[in-house]
Amino acid sequence: MATGAGWAPLRSVERHGAPRAGGGTRSKSVAPGPRRPSPSPARSRPAPDNGGSADSCRVRVAVRLRPKNSEELAHGADFDNCVELQPESKRLKLKKNNWNCESYRFDEVFSENASQKRVYEVVAKPVVESVLEGYNGTVMAYGQTGTGKTYTVGRFGKDDPSERGIMVRALEHILSSMSFETDCIAISYLQLYLESVQDLLAPEKTNIPIVEDAKTGEVSLPGAAIVEIKDLEHAFQLLQIGEANRHAANTKMNTESSRSHAILIIHLQRSSRIKGGNCRSLSNDTLDIFPDNLPLVLKSKLLIVDLAGSERIDKSGSEGHMIEEAKFINLSLSSLGKCINALAENSPHIPIRDSKLTRILCDSFGGTARTSLVVTIGPSSRHYSETSSTIMFGQRAMKVVNTIKLKEEVDYEILYKKMEREVDQLTSEMERQQKVIKSEKMQLDKKLKESEKAFHDLRLTSNMQIENLEKEKCHLESAVKNLMQTLEEEKGQRNLLSEQIIELEKLLNENKQQQLENISKTKILADTSKEHEKEMGELLKLLEEERSCSSSMKNRMSVLQQQLCDAQSSAQESMAREFEKKLTKVTEEFTSQLQSLRKNISELISEKEVIYEELKSTQEKAQQEMRHRQGLEDQILRMKQSASDNCAEVSKASCGMVRSGSGLGNAAFVSKSGKLREAVSGQRGTISKIFEEVGLPNVLSLLKSEDLDVQIHAVKVVANLAAEDINQERIVEEGGLDALLSLLETSENTTIHRVTAGAVANLAMNGSNQGVIMNKGGARLLANVASKTDDPQTLRMVAGAIANLCGNEKLHLMLKQDGGIKALLGMFRSGHIDVIAQIARGIANFAKCESRVISQGHRKGRSLLIEDGVLTWMVANSTRFSASTRRHIELAFCHLAQNEDNTCDIIASGGIKELLRISRESPREDTRNLAKKALDSNPAFLREVQ
Repeated sequence: MATGAGWAPLRSVERHGAPRAGGGTRSKSVAPGPRRPSPSPARSRPAPDNGGSADSCRVRVAVRLRPKNSEELAHGADFDNCVELQPESKRLKLKKNNWNCESYRFDEVFSENASQKRVYEVVAKPVVESVLEGYNGTVMAYGQTGTGKTYTVGRFGKDDPSERGIMVRALEHILSSMSFETDCIAISYLQLYLESVQDLLAPEKTNIPIVEDAKTGEVSLPGAAIVEIKDLEHAFQLLQIGEANRHAANTKMNTESSRSHAILIIHLQRSSRIKGGNCRSLSNDTLDIFPDNLPLVLKSKLLIVDLAGSERIDKSGSEGHMIEEAKFINLSLSSLGKCINALAENSPHIPIRDSKLTRILCDSFGGTARTSLVVTIGPSSRHYSETSSTIMFGQRAMKVVNTIKLKEEVDYEILYKKMEREVDQLTSEMERQQKVIKSEKMQLDKKLKESEKAFHDLRLTSNMQIENLEKEKCHLESAVKNLMQTLEEEKGQRNLLSEQIIELEKLLNENKQQQLENISKTKILADTSKEHEKEMGELLKLLEEERSCSSSMKNRMSVLQQQLCDAQSSAQESMAREFEKKLTKVTEEFTSQLQSLRKNISELISEKEVIYEELKSTQEKAQQEMRHRQGLEDQILRMKQSASDNCAEVSKASCGMVRSGSGLGNAAFVSKSGKLREAVSGQRGTISKIFEEVGLPNVLSLLKSEDLDVQIHAVKVVANLAAEDINQERIVEEGGLDALLSLLETSENTTIHRVTAGAVANLAMNGSNQGVIMNKGGARLLANVASKTDDPQTLRMVAGAIANLCGNEKLHLMLKQDGGIKALLGMFRSGHIDVIAQIARGIANFAKCESRVISQGHRKGRSLLIEDGVLTWMVANSTRFSASTRRHIELAFCHLAQNEDNTCDIIASGGIKELLRISRESPREDTRNLAKKALDSNPAFLREVQ
């Protein structure tokens, strides 16, 4: 390991100034000589280095001067200094001779007395802090062999901590800043030897492949050992193992010359929980599926690169196998220099694939990593050309601008476990509620049976009471008859009394006559005798007594007659009243009993209705719980699918990062297509069951519910039903389309818009429904929704619906007038690949149908797509997207080229080149043939090609 002499620090500088913008310029000295033009300022694009807040960041370059070694001190004047440092102005002068020198400016200039601590804090510490925040970073040492690169980067300093290099200090800094409860750190230590990537921690692993992710462009080394570390002592052991396995040799330039490029990769994974609104790197549909607080993981990596030194064979004295090593070292360094030159000059082609070193470092120069470079030089004029080449490499590297990106990922494992616990709780709660509902239902059934039994018993009792009352009525009727007979008998007795009274009156009249006769006799015999007078007086007295007695008898007789009449009338009335009272009482008792029976019956009926209502509400509640559970299961399926896709991408980017004993890169989700198909079929079966039980009219009526959740679930059910061909016409006939379009027009909820647009898209797959949708203003409503939202999933559904309508040539003019084409093209602003895929599909459908109509002679003239600017968009974006999207755009372009009225527009927009490209490079043979046919059949195209 190259160390260099005289590196003892004189002082430690804790505070450093920020590099000024515009670094990388150089000025010429006052001494005469040929002028060398300075680089153009337009080529230098430095970005602010303020802790990672900027999106772009220039490569920072520092230069470090090695002290004179023993050989240079021994020869004295033969090894004069060719370098003069100006640390206060961050410049150095390179002297070719006594009258010719050049001045260069760097981000930092370290003298031969600069401490290892100061070099770390200026060069590597900002990069390490950026890596801790979630960005990728690179620290690299470049220079001639023997100038102190390994001393600067890889010095261990176990005996003297002040001698520690950047590798050890960076690990110490990271370990002190991380929490091992939630964070993970692991390292890989590799070397590039003879253009072969070898693992220094597992020497048996040689010729490790370099894999580049097609989507993210991230480079990975599958098969390289990744070892998780917990403390600095463990890191020391691993670094010592790696250094022992690294190739080194003794040359004239250096006693321990590194014969390979060493690359230490530090992998960081940090947990971070922030609000969903602050997740800049997450997509909107992910934020729609997950809750506000998302468990996030910051993944970053730090590359510390100790390059092998460039050397000349005549100076290093390499022989035999060492010459081959020097060739490969110089070849890889030369390729790195070419890449730096191309990036500095904004060249359209960067020769990254010329060397494995440039492929590994492609993210460090012109990529997404924050990069710091320290170039090491020697003071001796003997190595003037090597020193000048190193300085120019650093100057060109300062012009390279990287675009740093924060890598935030949702911790799907924690989120999945949380959702799984919630689903288990909901499932257990639902099962408990189902048991409670079942027990309540059993109790209600039991009560219902008891009520029915009581009602039956009450009915029997009431029938018996009615029979008893009828018997009593018969008895009363017989009693009334007996009373009438008694009255008749009493009437007869009264008649007898009347006859007796008449006889008594006759006797009284006879007595009166006798009295008159006696009076006459007394008058005749008045003169006969006084005795007879006395007897006459007595007789008169008796007569008076008899008269009084007769009058009293008459009075008594009248009283008796009155009493008899009164008695007869009162007896009849009292008996009638008593009979009526008894009859009324019996009737009232019968009526009250009958009313009480009717009241009991009505109460039982009302109780039965209440029980039925409770059963109905319980069934509805159970159905709502089933729908809610089904929604949660659908959400879990989507999360699993999203997690499996994300895990697939992570596995491609981080293949080989897992080793036995390592805690990194555990796959959180592995989803199989069979389970997904089972889940989808189960969901459709549940929806079909709900549809059969509830009925389409009842489902459609829920679309007008005031409860937003009920509306959303109802629209989802309708959307799933509309996915089946057999249900589409029936939904339209039952008024489902009108309800969906009304929701699009009146609702302001994004979820309603997304699901409703999906349902309309499913209905638009039926040709007979497309005209109905257009006539009811469906395209205009979809265009309005597209103009009001930025949600990618909603835009995808809207674009899919419009794309389905584009497949009907009879609706093209109406679709254009309602703004459908402009809305389709306007949704490109979202930048979402799924939305763009639907846009391309709609344009292809429109162009294909329009081409068919024009070829059949039903319409002529310029394409409606060209009038809305679609052609310009296709020419500008035909090669930017995925293969399927490009295929749709190419197909649309070929169909537009079939119409001769579009010729001028295609030529003016530069479409001839695109047609040529499609005819040669399109992966589909039918598309290539269609493009060739369009070129060969149009004379104007042939003239342009020639």
